[in-house]
Amino acid sequence: MKWITLVITLVLATQAQAAPDWKTALQGEQRSAAHKQRDEYRHPRQTLEFLGLREDMTVVEISPGGGWYTEILAPLLKDKGTLYAAHYALNPPHPYYRNSLGKFLQKLAGEGKLYGSVVVTQLQPPLAVEAAPAGSADMVLTFRNVHNWVKAGTAGAVLEAAYVSLKPGGVLGIIEHRARPGTSLAAMKESGYVTEALTIELAEAAGFKLSGRSELNANPNDSTDHPKGVWTLPPSLRLGEEKRDHYLGIGESDRMTLKFVKPR
Repeated sequence: MKWITLVITLVLATQAQAAPDWKTALQGEQRSAAHKQRDEYRHPRQTLEFLGLREDMTVVEISPGGGWYTEILAPLLKDKGTLYAAHYALNPPHPYYRNSLGKFLQKLAGEGKLYGSVVVTQLQPPLAVEAAPAGSADMVLTFRNVHNWVKAGTAGAVLEAAYVSLKPGGVLGIIEHRARPGTSLAAMKESGYVTEALTIELAEAAGFKLSGRSELNANPNDSTDHPKGVWTLPPSLRLGEEKRDHYLGIGESDRMTLKFVKPR
């Protein structure tokens, strides 16, 4: 019995050591108060747990933008895993993309102890098409970016790059603003909302298989019909003070949470 007790104790100790450090990731000083407030709508811990994130994984975050999720992923993966941040191309034609990449790099440089191991790559077809070395990643994640790819006509190329970067059996996690079924492609491009059907179609065309979906990031209060599309809602609030309290009351957009796998 003593031997069994010892084995159980060692197993529990190993599991405790392997548990992700959610306290540092979610409550650490790298996250502003404003970013932490968005957890109410974005459910980062529950979302990453649903997708199966482990601290020893090689993870690719596609189109990290300003780094809202990078602030969470970096400390989770810093010691035992690897984080690739697949941002815009190094010399894109539009200043917006250059400025966005520049600000992201400055953010990483500002806290080298936390972000020093993050590997920044470029994924912006047709200028750059490699998110990470082929077959190197356990997981690829993208948060609220599919609408941009659909509008730019690059969704297929981006998802193909994600597929190439993943190991067989690897996971693709997509969180995206969700349009009502039957929404036209033109309306999706205009509003920033994308149907689940189109998102699944695009991923499956790249070779992925749908393995799960969650309503973690759903918002039944969001009609998805707004004057400035999804950007009418927080955090963008494109209408400024016009009906501000109304849109704050709705909260952030209704979102799909989809889990795909690369077949073995």
